[in-house]
Amino acid sequence: FENQKKTFLKKIDKSKKGDIDKEIISLVNKINKSKNYYTTSSCSGRIVLLMKKLGRKKGSKWIFSSHKKVNFKEIKKSLQNIPKQDVYFRFEPLILHVSAKTIEDAQRLVNSARDIGFKRTGIQSTKNRIVIEIASTEILNAIISRKGKLLVEDDYLKILIQEANKRLERTKEKIKEFYRRFIS
Repeated sequence: FENQKKTFLKKIDKSKKGDIDKEIISLVNKINKSKNYYTTSSCSGRIVLLMKKLGRKKGSKWIFSSHKKVNFKEIKKSLQNIPKQDVYFRFEPLILHVSAKTIEDAQRLVNSARDIGFKRTGIQSTKNRIVIEIASTEILNAIISRKGKLLVEDDYLKILIQEANKRLERTKEKIKEFYRRFIS
């Protein structure tokens, strides 16, 4: 476990963004400093406009992405040149993958995360690692454009933004609570 942890933490971040989200870096560092855990991937939660090829993640492209609250003007500006592909307004809550030293350590982390409200949390096992996926259920996903045409009125877009901002705030509160309760 110790060798895997050392090797993994030396690796370069391969995410689209290329580094750890500022909103979650304290939690990630706390987990990585513990003797029984280390993180393998993380996202603190984000609001995105996603251009999507039907049923494919690989062909998807971000038009807009923010780990902070957004406003109507930002979103509208990003929609000035609407692509022909479908565009989705999404809120994606925290997702965190953590490797645990033992199954008991994994179960402790799962219990703690669920107590805080990360309901979509469980243990996944790989060949050589015990991995915990910690996630929330506050996903928001709405198609807002098709064939280059906006499908929703401004009032509805404002409601989506308001709802996504609320969910992002809830996610941030859960992250703070998880940081506070985390005990290696």
